Amino acid sequence: MSKVRTARRDDPNDRVLDAAAALFRARGFAATTVREIAAAAGILPGSLHYRFATKESLLIALMERAVDHATAAVRDAVAGCRDPLERLRLGLCAHMRILLSGDDAIYVLLYEWRSLTGGPREDMVRLRDRYEAFWDGLLHRAAGAGCLRDGVDLSLLRLFSFGAINWAAQWYSPEGRRTPDQIADAFWTFAGLGVLSDNARSGNITEIAGSLAAPGALRNEEP
Repeated sequence: MSKVRTARRDDPNDRVLDAAAALFRARGFAATTVREIAAAAGILPGSLHYRFATKESLLIALMERAVDHATAAVRDAVAGCRDPLERLRLGLCAHMRILLSGDDAIYVLLYEWRSLTGGPREDMVRLRDRYEAFWDGLLHRAAGAGCLRDGVDLSLLRLFSFGAINWAAQWYSPEGRRTPDQIADAFWTFAGLGVLSDNARSGNITEIAGSLAAPGALRNEEP
């Protein structure tokens, strides 16, 4: 867990968002007060309310900044590459680097969305969908180029992948044996090549693969 840090940006809104991110990560959204955020940002509570009407709107702004940062980093990582499969790998590495960078806003984006209800929660879902739509594009282009096995459920693949990848934020340590890029490449190898030896692959693998491609939209994932 990160320590609460005094914001260092010149822009008052950025200082507020930085302070809120550190406090939300350290104490949780519900336990953090607007007065504490204002004090950490070096402004008066009234000035904070002028910029962000509610604590929920501040959280949404913080999440939007995190999504914009993540999207820009992934776009930059894949921009110079035309190979659809390599674009997926490069995007995965960029996502992992951001995830494990220690950025408080990314941590808050992953875990504090549950604090939102009603309209703010719907705003958060739209932010998440915007980022995931970019990844859907990368997956569909790879599938269209024949890089993925026929019939793979791309929505399920994305859900499984992000579920596994994002959990790395819980167990990763900068003092560990692997860098974020090495962790990303390990996941890429496991997902792309599998972990079973040829001898261990059973004869019903085709039947199992077919079940993964069952039609119908996924409706049981969390919002």
